[in-house]
Amino acid sequence: MNQVDLEKYLWGAATTLRGKIDAGDYKQYIFPLLFFKRICDVYDEEIENALNNSDGDIDYALFNENHRFQIPKESHWNSIREVTSNVGVALRDAMNSIEKANPDTLFGIFGDASWTNKERLSDETLNNLIEHYSQYKLSLLNVPDDQLGNAYEYLIKKFADDSGHTAAEFYTNRTVVKLMTMIMDPQPGESVYDPTCGSGGLLLNCALYLKDKGKEYRTLKLFGQEINLITSSIARMNMFLHNIEEFNIVRGDTLAKPAFIENDVIKKFNIILANPPYSIKSWNQKKFENDPYGRNIWGLPPQGCADYAFQQHIHESLDNKNGRAAILWPHGILFRDMEKEIRKNMINTDIVEGIIGLGPNLFYNSPMEASILICNKKKKANQVGKIIFIDALNEVEGKKTNYFLSTNNIGKIYKAYSNFKNIEGFARILTTQQVLNNNSNLKVSQYIRSSKIPKKETTSLTNMCDQFNKSSKQLEASISDLFKAVK
Repeated sequence: MNQVDLEKYLWGAATTLRGKIDAGDYKQYIFPLLFFKRICDVYDEEIENALNNSDGDIDYALFNENHRFQIPKESHWNSIREVTSNVGVALRDAMNSIEKANPDTLFGIFGDASWTNKERLSDETLNNLIEHYSQYKLSLLNVPDDQLGNAYEYLIKKFADDSGHTAAEFYTNRTVVKLMTMIMDPQPGESVYDPTCGSGGLLLNCALYLKDKGKEYRTLKLFGQEINLITSSIARMNMFLHNIEEFNIVRGDTLAKPAFIENDVIKKFNIILANPPYSIKSWNQKKFENDPYGRNIWGLPPQGCADYAFQQHIHESLDNKNGRAAILWPHGILFRDMEKEIRKNMINTDIVEGIIGLGPNLFYNSPMEASILICNKKKKANQVGKIIFIDALNEVEGKKTNYFLSTNNIGKIYKAYSNFKNIEGFARILTTQQVLNNNSNLKVSQYIRSSKIPKKETTSLTNMCDQFNKSSKQLEASISDLFKAVK
């Protein structure tokens, strides 16, 4: 299959579920089934290769060392395909068995979907799903990692489109992700962290960035935490299906219980990329006030808005030698009065390197304008005590409901950031003191007039009256000509 046919084939399974469950729940079933089919087909392929290399020695072919994952015989896809009643029970048991056979890599990866609920998914529906995916072998020979990985990303986008506003929890606009990755410029061997990793797109893109450049991407160390169980499972599957193995994605609440601790302090990372949940209200402010890891360094965020709790967590997670971060936020975090003191303290640390104001509709399923907050604990000498503001409001392409950054958009923004120079109407450099003097306001439009905002024109009252009289005479003459033409 070519890429388009593969994507149609994989998405075709979702049509089986239409009308039976909510579109937002498709991913709970489709992703685990797809992953189940893939690892079983690859397991069979590994056996075939081992048999060819050992003159048909089946015992050798079954050695654990010949397989990336262990698949118990009774839990293989082909065994489940033979089941006709209580199919959900068989699927659940097979997935649990595979997780137990691979405790270090696959524990909990299939999520917690209610496979046994026949009111949602009957035996017939599950059999149809299994038969749909049984049409083709998803082996490495038939479907290489790159091809399946791209198709998996396609599915993530399709599920996001189908599930409406709930999509934001696991999908970030991939063109924005590309820009953020270019700005961070990950290098082989570095550590990358996403405290709210969703389906893992920001982390994965760092590895693909190095791979596209022909650099060693397997030494990149990827870390992520995600509060939603199925979303964290999707992120782990995403890594495996892209042949990424050096990663650690943990389910959990980053603010309440950060997963990555070293010597009783927050673990440090070279790069942090994130698109945190916006203005969540249900978080434990009281616990954060007395945070055992000292993350409330700039102040206590308001109960109704945890944005700066995440931002302070990110700051404390950055390596002191070369830690850098790119965080996607709505514009509100840049100027709201209720967080003014926290923002002032952040600016005073001289960690803010730049603000990129993006256009509307780049937050998934939301018309809000986005901004990228760039932080750096080791600024270049010419950037110390300075912040670059980039007004990329107009750098957005749109087709129907699909908005994105084109290659030209990304190139223009990245060049402005890299050159760190003033560009009339597009980029402006200010000192941190200038920003502090302006109520610590980081909103881009405060410092750069957008080309979308018309310039005010001033005129005297006399001129306005003259223009009105002139227009009236022109209208009178036009009406007179019209009557003559009619006669």
